[in-house]
Amino acid sequence: MNAAAPTEYEIGRDNIRFLGLDVHPVFIVSSITILAFVAGVLAFRESAAGAFDALYDWLTSTLDWAFLAAGNLFVLFCLLLLASPLGRVRLGGPDARPDYSAWSWFAMLFAAGIGIGLMFYGVAEPVDHFRDPPLGVVGADADAARRLAVASSIFHWGVHPWAMFAVVALALAFAAYNLRLPLTLRSAFYPLLGDAVWGRLGDVIDVLAVFATLFGLATSLGLGAGQTAAGLAHLFGVPATDTTRVLIIAGITCIALVSVVAGMDRGVKRLSQANLVLALLLLAFVLAFGPTLDLLAGFVASIGHYAAAIAPLSNWVGREDYGFLHGWTAFFWAWWLSWAPFVGMFIARVSRGRTVRELVGCMLVVPVLLSALWMNVFGATALSQYLDGGHTAVFAAVEAQQPELALFRMLEVLPLSGVTSFVGILLVVVFFVTSSDSGSLVIDTVTAGGKLDAPVAQRVFWCATEGVVAITLLLGGGLVALQAASLATGFPFALVMIAMCWSTWKGLRAARSPG
Repeated sequence: MNAAAPTEYEIGRDNIRFLGLDVHPVFIVSSITILAFVAGVLAFRESAAGAFDALYDWLTSTLDWAFLAAGNLFVLFCLLLLASPLGRVRLGGPDARPDYSAWSWFAMLFAAGIGIGLMFYGVAEPVDHFRDPPLGVVGADADAARRLAVASSIFHWGVHPWAMFAVVALALAFAAYNLRLPLTLRSAFYPLLGDAVWGRLGDVIDVLAVFATLFGLATSLGLGAGQTAAGLAHLFGVPATDTTRVLIIAGITCIALVSVVAGMDRGVKRLSQANLVLALLLLAFVLAFGPTLDLLAGFVASIGHYAAAIAPLSNWVGREDYGFLHGWTAFFWAWWLSWAPFVGMFIARVSRGRTVRELVGCMLVVPVLLSALWMNVFGATALSQYLDGGHTAVFAAVEAQQPELALFRMLEVLPLSGVTSFVGILLVVVFFVTSSDSGSLVIDTVTAGGKLDAPVAQRVFWCATEGVVAITLLLGGGLVALQAASLATGFPFALVMIAMCWSTWKGLRAARSPG
């Protein structure tokens, strides 16, 4: 298939002067809608908090099956690509070679993916699942409960989320490098819709992607601010109030602005590499000073337990563990769906020269193994401290619904707790920055109609807007508001992604056809 790539003039033919900039209609619709949302929530904070509570309850209880079914579909699609001859298609053509080394590529992939979430949930989630096991398992011995807790935590950070990211990354990379189309969500539908993607239907697709990305990022930024505030309170006694969290978001958004202006190679790439090194050092420290042999043996075993549990955990029929199904899986799947356009486009930007099989296979294996190792080391260490040493501080934090404290309560039992807790805070901050700046670059590209050299002022606008939305949701309902925003934007984008799978398959088949 040879796509008729629009010229620079055609991409910007509908541009309008807005806020002093020559901007695409997607920018105008997205920015006005988001700014109106911010104003409405801040003007009616009490009513907004109740509305977010009701929205969260309705979405998780009514659409749980839709989120799980969509997640399963994306995993099956990725497995089909790996087994298909279409996996040999190279992104950029037969002679293309990767722009980044494997190390740089993986560092950016992981840092922009789910790094900040692992910092927040890496200790708290396994502990919570140990306290309240999924699948209606009751009365299990401590070892069996520990295995299930770690396996069910890996489930939320394993193949399913990375399959969602891979679907979008592959679709956009193929459209950009093989069809020579602008790097924007609408381009992924060219094999299916043809020139219709340059009209209003394409605008709708891009606007949905902007909403999903912005609110998915806001959820992460809100969680990161909460954990940073908890760490500062733990180490230095700084009150973990809303004012503190707002100041943290504002300060880190300013740091992200510097990285956004610096661009991909000087900003995002270097921060991602530094953050991955720091994360691996903290992981190695906990592994060395925790129950090392048990953790190493448990890591291998946890992969097997995850493989055994993935089918029942992916099934929504006949389940009665509603706390796990609704409060964890449905939320996580919606969160990953809202992150998919952001992570997918970011990975597409750095994946030219990879084959389809390399891209999808790496995303389903390497980050999943690292996520499993992280959950096993951090979560299992906290469980061992409780079961073998009688330390209850982590459990107390989780029971008090303060998951942001769990990491620091686990580290305080180990040597050099002040140093490691400070490193933990630093990691959250840098993950915060890398998520914000890479997300801003992605939203900037989408709202510019696919152009990679949009005005710096537009990048700055979106980076600042992410911080403002995160603050708004935090003040307008706290964690529930953040979760509800992800759920509300994740569902419609799931439908977009299902159509994206069909379009990608059609495009790849045409690329391999003779002539």
